[in-house]
Amino acid sequence: MKRPTPRFPPDDVSQSEMLPLSDALPPRVRMRAEQRAQRMERVLRAMRKVPEVTAYFWIIKLLTTAMGESSSDYLVYQINAYVAVVLGFLGLAVALILQLLVRRYIPWVYWLAVAMVAVFGTMAADVAHVVLGIPYLVSTVAFAAALALIFVIWYLSEKTLSIHTIYRGRRELFYWATVMATFALGTAAGDLTAATLGLGYFASIGLFAVLFALPALGYWLLGLNDVAAFWFAYIVTRPLGASVADWLGKAYLGGLGLGDDKVSLVLTVLIVGLVGYLTITRKDIKGKR
Repeated sequence: MKRPTPRFPPDDVSQSEMLPLSDALPPRVRMRAEQRAQRMERVLRAMRKVPEVTAYFWIIKLLTTAMGESSSDYLVYQINAYVAVVLGFLGLAVALILQLLVRRYIPWVYWLAVAMVAVFGTMAADVAHVVLGIPYLVSTVAFAAALALIFVIWYLSEKTLSIHTIYRGRRELFYWATVMATFALGTAAGDLTAATLGLGYFASIGLFAVLFALPALGYWLLGLNDVAAFWFAYIVTRPLGASVADWLGKAYLGGLGLGDDKVSLVLTVLIVGLVGYLTITRKDIKGKR
């Protein structure tokens, strides 16, 4: 009898689900196949370059988006804007290279890359408007089109957009290209609602909070595809977090005016604390509870 051969998972299906074992198999053969499937699943889990999607993931994601907004604005307005952009780009390049070089998910490396994407993504969207004079509506549409193009190319190449199968190589490159596009899109969209549409920061928080909750409700109540739900929520976290940071730090458009520097510092401390906690507890790694 030919033994079933484990195959590389094309989506977020676990290895045990991909290796159905017939009750007709002799117990010894079935046990060996189950053991092989479990070993393969452990190997693939260890190879993943991203964390599990838990409450911790969404909390840190929102904190990094807010921190990126406040840090970017502080740097751009406190030092030369061009110098700030160059520094942001260099920080992003170092963080991404480090993330691409490691062989598995390491919390501080991954979230450092996300944080630097947040900072530089904010700068990119702001430069498009402030320096180049591109309206927020135009930049929002342009970044949305760029994101859609990345999704299409990614899917045609890999046949999946699942975050659960991000390993070293091409998929990881697609993943980070998508992340960068979502940050730029989210920044432009947040400024569009707050400034161009005149909603202000607080109303924008309410709007994006509702949009953030919709995919979760759709997934739980209506059976919305989990990959679509994830990416919709992921995109919305950017303008949601940025609106919160602007509301806290800015003194206009309904903001509290606490200062971008203070907001950025507090958010950074919270991020470092949570990432340190996950590094110790490993609660963001499947099977490590």
